[in-house]
Amino acid sequence: MSSGPSGDQGAGEEADIKPSKRLRAAEDGAQAPAGGVEAERTRVDVSIIMPVYNAACWLDECLQAILDQDFNGIMELSVYDDASTDDSRDLLERWRKRLEARGISVVISGHHSDQPRGVGYAKNQAAFQSCGQYLCFQDADDIMFPQRVRLQYEASVLHPDSLIGCGVQRVPEGSTERYTRWINTITQDQLLTQVFTSHGPTVVMPTWFCSRRWFQNVGQFDEGGKGVPEDLLFFYQSLRRGGGVARVDQCLLIYRYHETAATHSVMEETIWKLRVDFLLERVLCKWESFTIWNAGKQGRKLYRCLSPAMQKKVKAFCDVDENKIQKGFYTYEESKERPKPKIPVLHYKDASCPFIICVKLDMTGGALEENLNSLQLREGTDYYHFN
Repeated sequence: MSSGPSGDQGAGEEADIKPSKRLRAAEDGAQAPAGGVEAERTRVDVSIIMPVYNAACWLDECLQAILDQDFNGIMELSVYDDASTDDSRDLLERWRKRLEARGISVVISGHHSDQPRGVGYAKNQAAFQSCGQYLCFQDADDIMFPQRVRLQYEASVLHPDSLIGCGVQRVPEGSTERYTRWINTITQDQLLTQVFTSHGPTVVMPTWFCSRRWFQNVGQFDEGGKGVPEDLLFFYQSLRRGGGVARVDQCLLIYRYHETAATHSVMEETIWKLRVDFLLERVLCKWESFTIWNAGKQGRKLYRCLSPAMQKKVKAFCDVDENKIQKGFYTYEESKERPKPKIPVLHYKDASCPFIICVKLDMTGGALEENLNSLQLREGTDYYHFN
């Protein structure tokens, strides 16, 4: 998940900076005069949306990179400080003049409650107070390459109903090697077919760029606070609305890994449940029957998470492990049915599609991919990856 502010949503002091005139007019429902709110909105091409929580150690690099963008349009930096207790706010104010001298307007607000209200809340506030026609989401601990805004803006103009991502450079190098390789190498088709894997959104949140119109169409980020995967929820909702997913196949962001990132507050089981529910909604409810590829721990876990009616759609498990295959079947001991369900365990060559693949990507030395290719299966039709 994305890095940035984290914490529980809770009551507390209201934002300590009043909205600008254009925001007050919009909130009051006042009729905008000619050349007023709407005209002002059209004068900003891209708003960089940046939630901040105790990011002082990262901000100089992050803001310098925004200053160095080669985009020729009109940019705005919209920051919402989610109750930082370090000197993030002072640093932001010190950068204001330099950014404005470059022609980048700056909007900074926030609150000083005892607890941060969470990543989703801070992103929403930064988006609500901004006025660009396109939104470029930026975590305060990451660094843009100079071409980022320009190239993603060009892609977003062509795909206004899509979330646009980009390639990333992970630092420290090698910290999430498999994940980073997946981010940078999945194909355009796989941006849609691999949305059920444990990696999360196929374009990672710190690289998101989209039109304001599409952001408003999808709705705001979940504001549940700490432990809520607001990016995954938004991503799924975008897909439900018919949104596309695209990626600029160029490295445009240094994506920092560190232990204080908000992603670490999200429980694995929370992500698992959301993934299972989305798989049911988008795929399994449309299939009459299917095979779970993996008779081991992960395959059985998926089976046990299904409703009894959905479990009846599982015609078999398949595997390459001879020990599992020789047993002949998997008995669901926890079932209240009598007799207990027994699901056949087959060699993958003897099983029939469609498959849900519960084998981790990039962990078999290419064997899984070879086996799938040998069956001449089509991802997104004959099988979907779940792990």
